[in-house]
Amino acid sequence: MPTFHYKSVAESGEVVEGQLEASDQTAAVARLQRLGHVPLKIDTAASGLSLDFLKQDVSLRRGLGTRDITTVTRQVATLLGAGLPLDRALDILVEMAEKAPQRRMVSKVVEEVRGGATLADALDKQEDSFPVYYRSMVRAGEAGATLESVLERLADFMERSQATRAQLLSSLIYPIILLVVACLSLTVMLTVVVPTFKPLLDDAGAELPLPTQIVIAAGDVFQAYWWLMLLGAAAAFFGARAALARPAARLWCHRHLLRLPLAGQLWVKIDVARFARTLSTLLSNGVVLLSALALTRDVLSNAALADALGRIEPDVKAGRGLAEPLAESGLFPVLAVQLLRVGEESGHLEDMLAKLAEIYDADAATTIRRLLALLVPMLTLGLGLLIAFIIASILMALFSINELVL
Repeated sequence: MPTFHYKSVAESGEVVEGQLEASDQTAAVARLQRLGHVPLKIDTAASGLSLDFLKQDVSLRRGLGTRDITTVTRQVATLLGAGLPLDRALDILVEMAEKAPQRRMVSKVVEEVRGGATLADALDKQEDSFPVYYRSMVRAGEAGATLESVLERLADFMERSQATRAQLLSSLIYPIILLVVACLSLTVMLTVVVPTFKPLLDDAGAELPLPTQIVIAAGDVFQAYWWLMLLGAAAAFFGARAALARPAARLWCHRHLLRLPLAGQLWVKIDVARFARTLSTLLSNGVVLLSALALTRDVLSNAALADALGRIEPDVKAGRGLAEPLAESGLFPVLAVQLLRVGEESGHLEDMLAKLAEIYDADAATTIRRLLALLVPMLTLGLGLLIAFIIASILMALFSINELVL
């Protein structure tokens, strides 16, 4: 029977930490609840080498990572659901925080709340960690006295977004490894293998076949100018990054990238799912449609789709609804527009948006599998052909030398 490490809040309000044996995590939660505890965190007890560092949310942002924010949100919702007041719930989070940045952030929020500020106002001062839509939903929850349910929905929303992102990254691991191996193999072939045969071919004095000349020239260029190639790649990367920092250039680039076969369709599906889920969550928590649209623009990764949302705001304000202006933009899929129209006509727009997010999440996952089904064989075949070409060029030269000797 596995052992679980847990953190929970006892009936006295104190944070309790320990271990217990249970058949699975659900049974461990049920056992704690029978003891009158509110479970906050339950993990399988580690043995041997810890690999927790592989799960860290690596980010260059100044604030906390998305994983930390999701954890804090879920824990606050759980404590509020157990009947604890907000300041006490935040105090408990300070006590059980495992990371110093998380402890400092929650401590600052506690100070603001105890000073008379609302939770949303306190989070406004931590804008590096909490995005605009998050703070707006918390403010709406406080205004409607539904903070607990709002935090639960936020935690669900962020967990689903993380799961989608993790699925995409895990799907790209093998192609990235294959691409790195291909680059390393070609580098070794051009800088080690080909130069080994070059003196022998030069001493023979025979005219080399054209493929052999191409391979030797490529090896010479790589050996002599590898540093210039690296500088050129770095200059191209930072130049493209600087150009995309300008809104006009970024909009032009993203609009054209959407026209790419498969890849462009995948980007649309991912952003449509993100748009539908975010808008559904905001509307379900009392945020008006116009404000929700403005907040949803910030979560879209494609500037062209975000620009389209901004352009339809006057039409929505004029009472035209959401589906028709999106259809006129020409960037959103027909299925998405039709489902939105059905949701508006039936008066269940929030539910239809949630269904739309599920559909396009599944569709994006299918498209990713199709892309990988094409990408991996293409990389493997391309690498095999390049190495075969290098080896064949060397063999052709050796055969030509043997013919001269004979």
